[in-house]
Amino acid sequence: MPPETFAKRPGKRTSHQLVVDELGQAVVGGEFAVGDILPGDAELAARFRVSRTVLREAMKTLAAKGLVFPRARIGTRVMPRTNWNLFDGDVLSWHFNAGVDRDFLHHLSEVRLALEPYAAGLAARRASEADISQMMRLAVAMGDAGHSAQTLAHADLEFHLHLLEASLNPFMRTVGSLIEAALIGVFKLTSPSPEEADIDRVAMAHIRIVEEIQRRDEDGARSAMENVIRVGQERLMLDLRVGTIPLQSGS
Repeated sequence: MPPETFAKRPGKRTSHQLVVDELGQAVVGGEFAVGDILPGDAELAARFRVSRTVLREAMKTLAAKGLVFPRARIGTRVMPRTNWNLFDGDVLSWHFNAGVDRDFLHHLSEVRLALEPYAAGLAARRASEADISQMMRLAVAMGDAGHSAQTLAHADLEFHLHLLEASLNPFMRTVGSLIEAALIGVFKLTSPSPEEADIDRVAMAHIRIVEEIQRRDEDGARSAMENVIRVGQERLMLDLRVGTIPLQSGS
């Protein structure tokens, strides 16, 4: 593959981080296909201008993420996607950097539908008044004027992570942390532009979730959360169909 594929991204990174990020992005983005043997240590060390020790440590990191498998006298092979750790923040970020894939987004939506509505129901049963007040503040803030698409996405993420925490199930919040990179990626894709009138509808949909939690209506909270996820998914699929969002190459 050409050297420009590994063009350095802005920001200060250690040599180890640079190699992990550039090679990981290349694998997830498809520059190296499943089953390919990566270039040898000497070639990659020269390309990244790092020592072989740094390169080998980077390969260990990528192997721990399930992307590659090094074998003596054979080389480092790209592993099937079923081996990749999709709960790893780097792997998820590389997916979004490479361009989204319909199946990937559909599978993520399924995970969210399995997790977040149930967490909303638990929050309706267990959340403290302080938690409810905080969720309402976060939901209302999503409708504030002056949001950029990025700040709105982060506000969306903060709301959803706080709701998982308000379920008082530590596993819920941990799973939310694991897929945080995927959530922020989706929210950036599905957030309306600040100029669009439907930003208010997005905020109101989240306010409705809090209102159902405040009423201690578990079924209502689950339904309101499910509606938010499905509406976002429908908007995302529409944007994919009309080409507003780029698909990963080959999707």
